[in-house]
Amino acid sequence: MAGLMAIHGIDDSPRGRLLSAAAHLFRDKGFDRTTVRDIAASVGIQSGSIFHHFKTKEDILYAVMEEVIHFNTERLRQAVVAHSTGQEQLRALIRAELQSIVGDTAEAMTVMVTEWRCLSEDKQARALKLRGIYEQLWLDVLTRLHKEGVFTTDPFIMRRLLTGMTGWAPNWFDREGPLSLDDLAESVNGFFQKIDRLPRKWSICLKLGQNESCLLYTSDAADDLLCVD
Repeated sequence: MAGLMAIHGIDDSPRGRLLSAAAHLFRDKGFDRTTVRDIAASVGIQSGSIFHHFKTKEDILYAVMEEVIHFNTERLRQAVVAHSTGQEQLRALIRAELQSIVGDTAEAMTVMVTEWRCLSEDKQARALKLRGIYEQLWLDVLTRLHKEGVFTTDPFIMRRLLTGMTGWAPNWFDREGPLSLDDLAESVNGFFQKIDRLPRKWSICLKLGQNESCLLYTSDAADDLLCVD
């Protein structure tokens, strides 16, 4: 796979090299404009050989997403078990998620967001089920912190706010810039610690892709969080 780096979480087998190449191409050209021939050429095989591993191009796209979800779920799990306190676990989760989004699985994570629409409903449902395991690791730690009185806001809402902060990072974070990944993780963690101490009425807008969602927070009750698209 000349000129292309293998993506973490995808092994170096012939199948794995094919998936890494596909992830790069899907990111750069988009799923629709990438052909099976393009993928085969990038790993130096005949296009027909791909069908020994996958029946369709969509199967390749799903496999890229499946592999990266599994890998990053295990990354989160290891981040949690490596620490004993909820605060330490939260800091480790933030660092791990940023690593996945702007670090060693950035290409595959970008593909998962930008090419999601290209999956069939069945494959989307399967991917969401896997993603649910990933999200539950976050919610378990946030629920623990909530019970310990670290914050009063509903853990689900806190997770959505964290997702907005980490998920937008690829749009501005420069891996070669002066701000390190560790510095970024500490900044996100520091801001998160202050969210629950903001005034009882405040608003925050998170721009995700082409959509901008504004959250108007009016009280401690989750039912009073209004979402305006």
